[in-house]
Amino acid sequence: MSSTTLPILPRRLSRPRRLLADLPLSIGTSALLAAFISLVSGQFLQNLLVSILIGTISFTLVNGGRLLFWDRPDWGVREWTPFLTLAVAASPVAHFCGLYLAGLLLGIRTPTLAEYPTVERISMILFTLLGTTLMVVLVMNRERVRRVEEEHAQARLRAEIIERQALQSQLRLLQAQIEPHMLFNTLANLQGLIALDPARASEMLDQLIQYLRATLSVSRSETTTLEQEFAAMQAYLGLMGVRMGERLAYRLELPPELRTARLPTMLLQPLVENAIVHGLEPKVDGGEVVVTATASGDSLAIEVRDTGLGLGQVPSRRGGGVGVATTRERLEVLYGARAAITLLPAEPHGTLARLTLPLETTA
Repeated sequence: MSSTTLPILPRRLSRPRRLLADLPLSIGTSALLAAFISLVSGQFLQNLLVSILIGTISFTLVNGGRLLFWDRPDWGVREWTPFLTLAVAASPVAHFCGLYLAGLLLGIRTPTLAEYPTVERISMILFTLLGTTLMVVLVMNRERVRRVEEEHAQARLRAEIIERQALQSQLRLLQAQIEPHMLFNTLANLQGLIALDPARASEMLDQLIQYLRATLSVSRSETTTLEQEFAAMQAYLGLMGVRMGERLAYRLELPPELRTARLPTMLLQPLVENAIVHGLEPKVDGGEVVVTATASGDSLAIEVRDTGLGLGQVPSRRGGGVGVATTRERLEVLYGARAAITLLPAEPHGTLARLTLPLETTA
């Protein structure tokens, strides 16, 4: 049976990992700012190092504080006020520390705290404040978009789970319609034989037990193998053989390579039951049922052929009966257009029920 593949949602990263993941944005933005500054003052490499150091320190302080204290999706005045206060306080600290570290790395003199306040440096501090705030806001917007996508993915996941549960409930209902249909027919015949032929009634009861033993282990499963399904049909046909005697002959042909092919449980039983109840039993001399399985590419074909009265000869046969209709519904739910069941006239007489579905094998 084809299964629905459910989406796996990514785990939310920890705060330190989120901070590290956003640092490349800070470095890239700082490099662009350094290129802009260098158009005015020159010295690109020196400006690049200074800008990256200042931007990285400032972004780490401000974005780290946001993640630590205000990591919430919706912000109001209670969040923006302390956040902007932190950005204002972090900008001069980041600018001074970045400039000082650059001086150590480049071997150049940097201003002391007493020499630091100048109009040019204050303007660069404001530039740092603006750039850092914009970078953090950009990160926040990106997180908001990611959060919306995760919420949509979770909604899709919940919808798929609900749909899957509904499909499973529908399939269990359809399967439950098949099992009593067969058992009630058999028990009705068994009841009639008890009075007329106790020996045959006892033999039929033994065959019924064998059939139930063959199907009990898989009847509540969603899928089974062709080998198990054919074994159940062997037991069912043995049960019908007791009832019909010499009027029933049957063959089951399953290639070894298809024994592990998977299919929905109890898929063949309605077709075989239809062949007997509507095809062979109404015929005076009975006939033969042949069940075969073949594969072509990624498609599996199962045929149930009988030499009974044929389509349209018995009123209850019209439309394939309850079992065929239920089987068709199950295939529609499970496979959609990838599976089909067709009823055709068989040569020289009788009916051919052909089932096609995707070929799926066990590992």
